[in-house]
Amino acid sequence: MTSLDKPTEDAQKDARAVTEAALFEAFGGVRGMVETVVPGLLFVTIFTINKDLHWSAIAALGVSLLLVVVRLVTRDTVKHAFSGVFGVAFGVVFAMMTGNAKDFYLPGMLYTLGLAVAYIVTTLAGVPLIGLILGPVFKENLSWRTRNPGRKKAYAKASWAWGLILLAKCAVLFPLYWWANTAQLGWVLVALKIPPFLLAVWLTWVFLAKAPAPIDVFAEMEAEEQAEKEREAALAQDDAEATAGRHRRDT
Repeated sequence: MTSLDKPTEDAQKDARAVTEAALFEAFGGVRGMVETVVPGLLFVTIFTINKDLHWSAIAALGVSLLLVVVRLVTRDTVKHAFSGVFGVAFGVVFAMMTGNAKDFYLPGMLYTLGLAVAYIVTTLAGVPLIGLILGPVFKENLSWRTRNPGRKKAYAKASWAWGLILLAKCAVLFPLYWWANTAQLGWVLVALKIPPFLLAVWLTWVFLAKAPAPIDVFAEMEAEEQAEKEREAALAQDDAEATAGRHRRDT
């Protein structure tokens, strides 16, 4: 890391607050967690009461769409709500096709497993997934890969944490998918929705708060553009002065 690349001490002091804000932005905060839990909670509640797959599925999909509408009305970001709708829709379609209510949860479980593998594989490959997710949020893009080794190490630790936590969650859920009934699987899944997520986010915050501050590549590009404009202006002024000097000599 060169002296220009090394984050300042003041930036390091601000890293904790910036990291906390970025994590909330990237993962949706409290509202995003609620929107993730509510559809599945409604599905398992209704199914536990009446064992009706169709009404349970319709209610879960309906509340997901309602959450998107609320965000649209309030002009809030809809990416987390939309991801919830797609997840619920896949679960509904799958369960309806197979006629097995437990299959409502299967797409989400497979997604969790795939995400766990992605965290681990990308970390082993030297491009930890959490860095790819948070890099743009911190305005550092991929600068951490070559210019900020301490930050790359923190991203690797965080990605390992996410991967192992999600694998542990899958180790609980997949046996239940085969051995438990729909209501049991549903309630365990709802119970495991937020705590592992909060643990992974907290560990990410711990690792990044201790890491060097991000290098703001956008600010660097703006500074380079400004410096280039100043150089061009200086060259233009020199040319103008040279031209004026030649004109005076000629006259």
